[in-house]
Parts: sequence; C-alpha cells; structure tokens
Amino acid sequence: MITPRAAAHAERLPAGELPAYVHDLTALDEHARAVRAALPPETELYYAAKANPAPGILKALAPHVSGFEVSSGGELAHVRETVPGLPLAFGGPGKTEAELRLALDLGVERFHVESEQELRLLAALAGERPDGPPVDVLLRVNLPVGQGDLGGAALAMGGRPSPFGLDPHRAGGCVPLIEGRLRLRGVHAHLASGLDATAQLAVAERITSWAREFGDRHGLGSMEVNVGGGMAVDYARPHTRFDWAAYGQGLAQLAARHPGVTLRVEPGRSMTVYSGWYVTDVLDVKHSHGEAFAVLRGGTHHMRTPATKGHDHPFTVLPVEEWSRPWPRPAAVAEPVTLTGQLCTPKDTLAAGIPVAELRAGDRVAFAMAGAYAWNISHHDFLMHPKPTFHMLGAPEAG
Repeated sequence: MITPRAAAHAERLPAGELPAYVHDLTALDEHARAVRAALPPETELYYAAKANPAPGILKALAPHVSGFEVSSGGELAHVRETVPGLPLAFGGPGKTEAELRLALDLGVERFHVESEQELRLLAALAGERPDGPPVDVLLRVNLPVGQGDLGGAALAMGGRPSPFGLDPHRAGGCVPLIEGRLRLRGVHAHLASGLDATAQLAVAERITSWAREFGDRHGLGSMEVNVGGGMAVDYARPHTRFDWAAYGQGLAQLAARHPGVTLRVEPGRSMTVYSGWYVTDVLDVKHSHGEAFAVLRGGTHHMRTPATKGHDHPFTVLPVEEWSRPWPRPAAVAEPVTLTGQLCTPKDTLAAGIPVAELRAGDRVAFAMAGAYAWNISHHDFLMHPKPTFHMLGAPEAG
C-alpha cells in the first residue's frame, strides 16, 4: 500500500516533520500516463482540481491532461498561475459576479452554467466586453436517472431534486439567452460519484444520448458532451482500481454511435488518491475496557477523509526500533487496535478495530490513499495543533 520511494522517505523523516503528507509524483505520473493511454485519443481528459490542487500535483498531471476543471475563483486563479498553458473549465453552483469577472479576465475556456440566473449574469458581463473573444458555455443538466441506473453510487449529484445543474425541462429555455459574446458548445452532466466502469458507461450513454437529441433540436451541429467524473475508488480494497481500459473501450464505442460529439471526462479522486500518504507516529498505546487504542500525532483535522466517508482508512505500520524512554514501551500485540488522533472527540478516529501483528508507541504509520480529498477538506485549525509538512517526491518538484 506504499511505494518503496514513499516508504523510504517516510522512515527517514525527522520526528519534528511529523505528521507529513508524502506524495510520490513518479507514481502519479505513471498512473496518469496509463489513464490517458486507456482513453480514446479524441476523448478529452480534464482533472477536477478540487480533489487535490497542490502545485506539485497539478504540474505532474499537466503533461497528461487536456485541461483542468475548477470550481471557485480561488481555484481558478491558483490553477491558472500554476499551470498557465492548459485550458480551464469553470464549474460549480453559486458563482459570484466577482468570480465570473475574474474568469473572463483570465480567459477561461469553458463555463459550466448551472442556472438561468448564472447564464443571464454571464451574458451581461460578457456584453461589457464587446471586443472580447467568444465566451464558450456548456449547460450543466440534472438528468432524470433512477437509483438503479447509478449502480450503487457513493454520492449522487443528480437524477433527483438537487441544487446542481438545470432541470432538463428548463434547458431549452436557456438557448435563447445565449447571445452576443456567448456561444453554446454543448452539455455537462455530473450525476454521481463512486461508479464502476460499467455504471459509468451506462450513465455516459444516457448523458450523450440526451445531449445529442438536445443539440439536434436546437441546431447545434457538432457539440461537446462532458460526462463528468466520479470513477469508483474503494478504500476497503486499496489494491483495486477503476477499470480504465474497459471504460476507454466503452467510450470509443459510444463516440462511434454519436458522430459529431466530442466526449470529455473530468476525474479527480481516481487520478491522485493512490499517490499520497499521510505519515505520522504513535504517541501512546493504551487499553480500555478490553480494547486497544493507538493515539497518533495529528488526526482527522489533518486528514478528514475517514470521518467524512465513514470508513476505516487503510494503513501500513512502519516499525521504529529505537525506544529511548526509561519505562516499558506501550504496545498492541496480535490484536485489533483503533487508531485515533489528538482531538478531544471520539470522532477523531482514522481506523477502528483493525488487527495488527504489533503496533508500539514510537512506531510510524502511513495511511494510504491520501492523495485526494484529504488535507484540503480538513478542519485545519481545530485545537490549533501544528500543521503537517508536505513532501513531493520525484519530477516535477522533488522534495
């Protein structure tokens, strides 16, 4: 669950640099290269920066992606500055006037419009720039799909009443609003996260068929269809990964059935999650009412993922043989142990009741699958503990 490069770095980190995020950019480069190779050449691959916007991550992905999807003015400015040569798609509900102005200033290549209000505001702002370039728009549509069609999705974003996107019955009414500097390029739909390749392809077929019919009805001709991201990531089985080969083959067949459509996907978590680890050390091991607990430096204020998703986060024990204390070394031996952090709440649990051969005070623990939705979604300042250090191993930014 940890690459040799990351394990070696985690083991030699000075104690004063723990906890730490360790990212293996060489492993990320290899994974991104494989994903790109699995997709049809004509399918555009955008990375959803919300998953992990660290500069080293963005730069490592840049050679392999067609562009980046951003969801706020902050992400927009950050990604444009970090990887200035690649296109940006600006999505997300609740875009403010200031954010839309910034997007126009920075030349965002695609706007994923979520509502009539947003479209009217964008048209008005674009109208203030009569000599500016065309403003290209995709209408985000919340298509009606049943729960069975979502294949046991971990998180449903559409197919039901939702703040995301346009009701499909209202999408047609938006077409007359796209005038002046605005140009309708196609449709965007992100309906769920946590789908396997078969379910993803079924949803992509539903989106593309609807978009093609919508485009024909409104005389769009060739068009773009963004079928979203949400490729399954299984924290309980960290060695399994989304079947990109099967997905790529299915997208090629889908494109053949819909000539004139440019398909675009925008994965996030499934691109970067496997190349990051949260590394920390064991402060104490204690037994309470017959159960073993290991108290770690740090906790869910650094990596909120297990609390957010309600799972036991996978980890590897990195034994440390030195023990300089004059008293016996606390340990859990051949028994289940619950790994907790330093916060004053029982919810500060990273993994509960996991059998270990041995886990001692002073050992290090590397939590796998920490390359996405980890530090960037955590409540950093709760109890004001020190922040972790960050380490990027391999090209483009060694650390």
